[in-house]
Amino acid sequence: MAASSLGQTEINWDKLDKSKFYVVGAGIFTGLTVGLYPVSVIKTRLQVATRDSVEKSASSVIRGILKTDGVPGLYRGFGTVITGAVPARIIFLTALETTKVTAFKMVEPFNFSEPTQAALANGIAGMAASLCSQAVFVPIDLISQRLMVQGYSGHEKYNGGLDVARKIIRTDGIRGFYRGFGLSVMTYSPSSAVWWASYGSSQRIIWRLLGQGTDREEAAPSKSTIMLVQATGGIIAGATASCITTPLDTIKTRLQVMGHERRSSARQIVTNLIRDDGWTGFYRGLGPRFVSMSAWGTTMILAYEYLKRLCVKDE
Repeated sequence: MAASSLGQTEINWDKLDKSKFYVVGAGIFTGLTVGLYPVSVIKTRLQVATRDSVEKSASSVIRGILKTDGVPGLYRGFGTVITGAVPARIIFLTALETTKVTAFKMVEPFNFSEPTQAALANGIAGMAASLCSQAVFVPIDLISQRLMVQGYSGHEKYNGGLDVARKIIRTDGIRGFYRGFGLSVMTYSPSSAVWWASYGSSQRIIWRLLGQGTDREEAAPSKSTIMLVQATGGIIAGATASCITTPLDTIKTRLQVMGHERRSSARQIVTNLIRDDGWTGFYRGLGPRFVSMSAWGTTMILAYEYLKRLCVKDE
């Protein structure tokens, strides 16, 4: 894509009003989390279901939740997630944008094609951002997932997030909050790298298909065209990342939700999955995860790009 056109579709970190970016961004992403959180609950329940579980499809999980808990059941653990989401999101976005600038400078001398440069720079930035935010995200993820599956398929019941935290400290100490940390890093960092790499490269490819890839001077794309390209890139990125990282996510989720008395190692979880469902067991919850990552990716990237346009500093 010509540099003149590309400059109209991307906004660099140094052009943003950071205070406005963080405050407005917290509100926007909280709203997105409200809308998409139930998909995470469904995905998590499918991943921890045992061989004897009655609910083995997304529709049966939804019916079961609504029957026993009503709509609030789709938001189990939501308060915990929102509490940690704001600091985790700030860390992630700051690391993403600052690393992306450096990464583009690193890959530029290699003279790769533009889609390849975008894939590498965005992939590096996505992985770095995920690594930086895991220290906050993993404990929140662990507590929320235990709340999501409490009372389901034999899992322990809790009286809120604080009760989960107290029981974790009592049995494992502070390090209990980081159970599955290695697998979380192995899941979310590659997932983030794949997502952002796919998003960055697919955008460039789409622009070229739309005739924006020549060196001649071109009119800037309309806002609606930019949003359509960004949304399509988000769908492609979500689909790619979900297909690649779902097996690790299934293992990680099972490892994190098990109580002290039912503790298994990652190797035992792998063995049990293969024994119960064969290799397809690793893709439990793929449908909801695919929907979650694609829907979240599309809405998140549109909101994110809108937020950046909204927070550009006045010249």
